[in-house]
Formats: sequence, structure tokens, C-alpha cells
Amino acid sequence: MPTIKILPHAEYCPEGTEVQIPTGTTICQGLLDNNVGIEHACDMVCACTTCHVIVREGFNSLSEQDECEEDMLDRAWGLEPNSRLSCQAMVGTQDLTIEIPKYSINHAKENH
Repeated sequence: MPTIKILPHAEYCPEGTEVQIPTGTTICQGLLDNNVGIEHACDMVCACTTCHVIVREGFNSLSEQDECEEDMLDRAWGLEPNSRLSCQAMVGTQDLTIEIPKYSINHAKENH
């Protein structure tokens, strides 16, 4: 099972963490399953960019982006060439290092 290293993020995991996620699981679902409460305002249907992550290591091991994800990523805050929507990126067999951007475009978070 691949290990995903999440770099420190002030809100979701201030110390950073590592979790194991089964191959074929999306990054978003895997993080949620391991109590990393990443935003996912559209309920993981590729209709927003709140689950945007930057893949620092292991990018090429993820499932390929489809056109819908590419179009949505254009709207993400802090977009980089190795950005993915975590709700669409399926984990392969390699370990990953990801960064959750400091901001998202979700201006109306629930419970905040």
C-alpha cells in the first residue's frame, strides 16, 4: 500500500503526517479515511477546486487527468504544473508527497 506524505498545513495537519492509501483510491478519499479533513465542497464530483493538491513527489504514478479535471484546475488557487484535484487523482503503486495549498476558492466554508 503506497504511503502519502502530507506536508505541514496549518489547518489540516499542522505537523504534517504520513498515511497509507490503497492503490486505486483517490487521494481525497484516502485522506478523509485517515482523518485528514481536506475540503471537498462538491462532494468529490469534479465540480470545484477545493480539494486541490500539489504533488511534490510521485506525480507520474497517479491516474491520468481527464478534460473535466484539467478545466477545473484552471480555476484553482496557486495552480502549479504538478497540481491535481485530489478527488480525481487515483493513487498508483508509488509513494507520494503532497502539499495542500494554503488557500482555496471556497469562500464560504461550513462550520467556520
